[in-house]
Amino acid sequence: MKQVPHAGKFACVRPQVEVRCSSSSVFIMAPPAQGPRYDYIVYIDESGDDGLKAVKPCTFPGSSEWLVLSAVVIRASNEPSVANWVNDIRSGFKSRQAKALHFADLSHPNKVRTCEKIAGMDLRCFVVASNKKNMQGYSNPDAGKIPSQCWFYCWMTRVLLERVTRFVLHRSLIDYGEPRCLRIEYSARGGLRYDQMNAYYEWLRMKRFKPFLPWGKLCFEVMHINLLRVYPHLEREGLQLADAVAAAFFKACDKHDTGACDPQFAKLLRDRMAREPDNHSGRISGFGVKLLPNFAKAGLDPDQAEIFRHYGYPGQWWDPEAFSE
Repeated sequence: MKQVPHAGKFACVRPQVEVRCSSSSVFIMAPPAQGPRYDYIVYIDESGDDGLKAVKPCTFPGSSEWLVLSAVVIRASNEPSVANWVNDIRSGFKSRQAKALHFADLSHPNKVRTCEKIAGMDLRCFVVASNKKNMQGYSNPDAGKIPSQCWFYCWMTRVLLERVTRFVLHRSLIDYGEPRCLRIEYSARGGLRYDQMNAYYEWLRMKRFKPFLPWGKLCFEVMHINLLRVYPHLEREGLQLADAVAAAFFKACDKHDTGACDPQFAKLLRDRMAREPDNHSGRISGFGVKLLPNFAKAGLDPDQAEIFRHYGYPGQWWDPEAFSE
């Protein structure tokens, strides 16, 4: 990927916040104040839920067995094109009455078309998929220290952004010889607040604690407090692309909320899934597609495991620098 302007570091500056409402939730956005120039944008969405009190199939009724987070990274120079990309996808649908692209509502042929189109776009995709069976009833003993009400979601975004920021830092060093900034956009969800997410990442930056497994580390060189946003799904076409990626992988491994597992949609995205390093021979498993817990401990049925085997599991990438600090 090739990039454009300049950066800044993630700084502890708490801006004013603006409260906005959607029909389903109240969320807080960063203000429209001028931030640093950025060269990349990442759109983040999820499929499934982060409930842990009761989890399928251990308990019925219960929360979804899976929480899948996705990230779609583009060059900032492509930002004006994203709306056209989504319109191009929808132009092939027989019915386009919906105001936004929402993967779960699409027919089978339209799901295929959506993933085929994304596979041809100038972007990179990342997925972190958590099978929550082993977490039923779990409460994080350190959750009280985390400045957020949705600690599990925050932690999942951390694992996701460890990969995204590594990729962005890698590309910007190659193209410019220095770190360049990443704009982070989240899809609005119940309980997600800008100030909580910002406080969480600032807490991580200040703590600099080491992960208990060598998964990766956040590259704060490409993050900045004024480049963190939360938007409604309808307002940002990039978030609609992230929704499609998350939902495609959710459909590939879920069998309790969406019917039988169907990995064909997620398989179509292979050419856009991120690799470490960013070349054809790089490993996708563990980087572009991260399974939690590991493949041996997840206890997946064969139909659930198919998509992860397709992307290279049980082998996976481990960050050689995770314990370097």
